[in-house]
Amino acid sequence: MTSQSAATLRSRYVAQAASDLEENRRRQQELTERITALKQEEALLTDILNLAERYEGFADASRLPEQLQDEPVVAKAKKTSTGAAARRSPSAKSAPTAKTAKAGAKGKSRQPLLGDLLADLLGRYEEPRLAKELRDELLEKHPDRNPTPQVVRNTLESLVAKGRIRRHKQQRSVMYTLVEKGTADSGSSD
Repeated sequence: MTSQSAATLRSRYVAQAASDLEENRRRQQELTERITALKQEEALLTDILNLAERYEGFADASRLPEQLQDEPVVAKAKKTSTGAAARRSPSAKSAPTAKTAKAGAKGKSRQPLLGDLLADLLGRYEEPRLAKELRDELLEKHPDRNPTPQVVRNTLESLVAKGRIRRHKQQRSVMYTLVEKGTADSGSSD
């Protein structure tokens, strides 16, 4: 092998290694972003489970405290987050993922809840809106929030279950509207 062919071969190896390193770093960044999104989703799902345990005794979803009082929901979130650990069941206390998600959610307690943001966005429209449209508008108005499309859909369905918004199906599309305060009922039109 001549010195010129060895240099050519060496430069090919260096170029290939540099390309592989760049691709590796790009994939690591994608995975980091995906892990962040999954942790946000985990925190939301943990909060949903905690709320479900807390309001287990309510037979009628339309009688939840958020709908009985005129106090802003953001203020309630601050009050409930302080004593939430004391009200959790023993099984929730022993689950390591619940502790991890709660610790991650603690730092974000000053932000409005995703459900409240989505309800506010829906309140600005008379006509039904797609979950994708609501997510796009949320990302535009709140760049610090980046929920996955699935988290937005889950949150919207949670609001439907609470009777705060209505679901409308048009062919294969699912759309949502805000329930008027005077006409709130626990049913949804499918």
